[in-house]
Amino acid sequence: MKKKISLFSLVMLTLSSLIGSGWLFGSWEAAKVAGPAAIFSWIIGAVVIGLIAFNYIELGAMFPERGGMSHYAQYTHGSLLGFIAAWANWISLVTIIPIEAVACVQYMSSWPWKWANWTHILMSGDQISNNGLFVVYIFIIIFTLLNYWSVKLLTRFTNFVSFFKLGIPILTIVMLVISGFHPQNFGSSIHEFMPYGTAAIFSATTVSGIIFSYDAFQTVINMGSEIQNPKKNIKRGVVLSLFIAFVIYVSLQITFIGVVKPSTIAQVGWHGLNFQSPFADLAIMLGMYWLSVLLYMEAFISPFGTGVSFVASGARTLAAFKENKHFPESVGKIHKKYGTPRVALVIDAFISIIMVTLFRNWGILASVISTATLIAFLTGPVSVVSLREMAPNFIRPVKLNHLNILAPISFVLASLAAYWAMWPTTIEVILIILIGLPIYFYYERRLGWPETKKHIKSSLWLLLFLGVLALLSYIGSTEFGGIGLIKYPFDFIILIIVSLIFYYYGIHSYITSEYFEQAKKSNQQVNLKDYDED
Repeated sequence: MKKKISLFSLVMLTLSSLIGSGWLFGSWEAAKVAGPAAIFSWIIGAVVIGLIAFNYIELGAMFPERGGMSHYAQYTHGSLLGFIAAWANWISLVTIIPIEAVACVQYMSSWPWKWANWTHILMSGDQISNNGLFVVYIFIIIFTLLNYWSVKLLTRFTNFVSFFKLGIPILTIVMLVISGFHPQNFGSSIHEFMPYGTAAIFSATTVSGIIFSYDAFQTVINMGSEIQNPKKNIKRGVVLSLFIAFVIYVSLQITFIGVVKPSTIAQVGWHGLNFQSPFADLAIMLGMYWLSVLLYMEAFISPFGTGVSFVASGARTLAAFKENKHFPESVGKIHKKYGTPRVALVIDAFISIIMVTLFRNWGILASVISTATLIAFLTGPVSVVSLREMAPNFIRPVKLNHLNILAPISFVLASLAAYWAMWPTTIEVILIILIGLPIYFYYERRLGWPETKKHIKSSLWLLLFLGVLALLSYIGSTEFGGIGLIKYPFDFIILIIVSLIFYYYGIHSYITSEYFEQAKKSNQQVNLKDYDED
């Protein structure tokens, strides 16, 4: 019998994925956008991701398979929607690789020691310089090689960095607050607390990497029935890991806001805060050089560990494409000796290098990841409700209450959060996702166009919605990068109405296909004994 994962181990594993470079840069990025009100941005981000996550709890328990989040849309709406959802999810995962490499290099660029003066050329303003790009490429290659040769090596490495990922942020909060905290930074009026208005609070949720920082909850979902007492522990794992991450992130945001010198804020404002290594720079300002050294180490180890982990996730997601017959078989080939999808690893490394060459800024990469993830998440609420109609007799170890209310709210929140990424990031990410469609149609032709029209029709709701979302982003309020044809907050109202229309369009577009038969087989693998209470 294979040993099951305990709730404690599950939460620690998920936190190890949740606490990456987001804690190193998110508080600074959010404060620049929204000022002290960035605290609300972290709360909103947690609510958005938390509600979306609940849709996947029921799906994860129904289908005990690894990488299940890439399959759910395929089960309910056929190959095209499944391809788009899996492609968007893969884009978000593969972009995490370069963002963690960028985090390592950006902190390196401000090393204060004389022997490290050469690192100062790694950044140009707030972007990775041409010289820095080569160092980022080296990190990406190292991330890949650690996965390329051994799963065991990967496991040992990720276990090693877990302590640093959780311990150092907590130590940083305690020491910075003790050494110098300025309550006046939070302001004495609503205007001082929200210097850039309410729109900036929502914008910061996506553009500052907050959504990205909460995204790794799916680690729990992908574990399926490998968890002890999954009937309760899948839900507990999601709730506990997100709650602990939420407490850490909000505490870091409060710490950052309170520790910045009031004179600095008076001089340049929150928008003008310019740090290469935010928390290390604050530690140096407060004379805690030992803490800054620890933070420079952590800024190398934590993103490095997350980067290595997500190379594994991204490669396995890409390898899973072969299962829907719309990608070369070689991509999914697992090396017999090392147990790794080597071709997928090489492809991911190549795409990561392209992504970081195009987007050299941590904040922009975080927006790309967040938007791609949110687009993939749009399919979750639709699929879980569609399955209630399509397969009422499927085994549901975890059946959520009030799903008919929860699912549309989740869909609307995912749509709004994608809109908050701002024009032109919205259209750029949508285009990156649509770039995958020629691959899909190439394989449809090779397969002899098997019910292609049927699959296009069932996926039309998402394709049309992405077009409408891009249009609304362009003509929307200037606060979110639009031309201002629709003013804030009326753009929110219109998007909510439009989102609900497409949500109901989506849940009435499901089809029965060969992939639904695969869903049946997967659901039959559910052993209710595994879900009995301990």
